[in-house]
Amino acid sequence: MKKLSILVAMFMVVGCGKKEEKPAPKPAATAKKPVKKAAPKPAPKVVVDDGTTATINLTGNDQMRFNTQKVTVKAGRKIKVNLKHVGKLPITAMGHNFVLLKPGTDLAAFNAKAINAKATNYIPASEADKIIANTTLIGGGGSTSVEFDAPAKGKYTFICSYPGHYALMKGQLIVE
Repeated sequence: MKKLSILVAMFMVVGCGKKEEKPAPKPAATAKKPVKKAAPKPAPKVVVDDGTTATINLTGNDQMRFNTQKVTVKAGRKIKVNLKHVGKLPITAMGHNFVLLKPGTDLAAFNAKAINAKATNYIPASEADKIIANTTLIGGGGSTSVEFDAPAKGKYTFICSYPGHYALMKGQLIVE
């Protein structure tokens, strides 16, 4: 009888023990459709020449940079400069303009006078004879343009005349 009790106890222990559970089935992978992102709008070419007018598309940003430092156009063209401020800072903190200067203009002297020309958007009236063309001053998100006849063949400096910007925001217009 003792053997029978031991045998029953063994079956009970084995029978009451923890059953091995099968792992829960993993949920079926659902195929996700790829999310189509709208393709970014390509930036316009810096220079678009239709044979009559050379359109120059410049941008200025909050890091005081133009999108290019060298622009080449053909002599005899009408030139249209489109300037867009792609930054977010307001005109009082990060204004930009485009000023095309005649050869031989002393940049430091020009800008020393521009600093004091706040009333005329940093275009000093005393330096008008050194300017070929200029835009108005714009702030973040703004845009402006100016049209003029291409000057004679040669190299011309363009700058932003907002105080302190000309050191970084300058480039060369080459007329061929």
